[in-house]
Amino acid sequence: MIHILVVEDDIKLNQIVCTYLNDSGYNAKGCLNPREAYDLMYNHLYDMIISDIMMPEIDGFEFADNVRQLNKTIPILFMTAKDDIISKQKGFKIGIDDYMVKPINLDELIMRVGALLRRANIMEERKMTAGNLKLDADAMTASIDDEEVPLTLREFNILYKLLSYPKKTFTRAQLMDEFWGVESETSLRAVDVYVTKLRDKLSSCTGFQIVTVRGLGYKAVLL
Repeated sequence: MIHILVVEDDIKLNQIVCTYLNDSGYNAKGCLNPREAYDLMYNHLYDMIISDIMMPEIDGFEFADNVRQLNKTIPILFMTAKDDIISKQKGFKIGIDDYMVKPINLDELIMRVGALLRRANIMEERKMTAGNLKLDADAMTASIDDEEVPLTLREFNILYKLLSYPKKTFTRAQLMDEFWGVESETSLRAVDVYVTKLRDKLSSCTGFQIVTVRGLGYKAVLL
């Protein structure tokens, strides 16, 4: 399933776009401003971002620039009322991938979303390589030197999360909330148990290490 984050402060338009994307086979999540978007992106993986420009406090330009500094490849599409060439130039200079002027034709939006995802090879595969480790998010499989490593679903998700944001520290509470659920009564120490299992199963991996950040949690460091 392709996950798309829609950042748009017009509540009605946000809902319309998300509904149309969901009806077209995507999993769209809407938020009303970049601050909400940062929180969502901190805890979940998204394959694409659709963003307005004119938003209070943090505009789309600053938001896209911050995202691009953290993630060089995620497709970003601006959906805005600003139709001047200077705004378009600024957006593309920051690193966005496409630009649509409101009012939006929803059928055209779907076509552009599909094209951007194909260009980023996200439609075809969601695979990751770190040294001799290969992850396939669609098949939920991991292999080292082409030999499959038996991982549980939760182990795979934790590993994929850490490797998707190398050098980024995730607290035990963040990992617990995402992969056990906010209502879980499981101790935070369960995260330590899973990380220990992952380290053991991936001991022959040459591409990265799961590093303990004392007092906080864990991060993946590429070698």
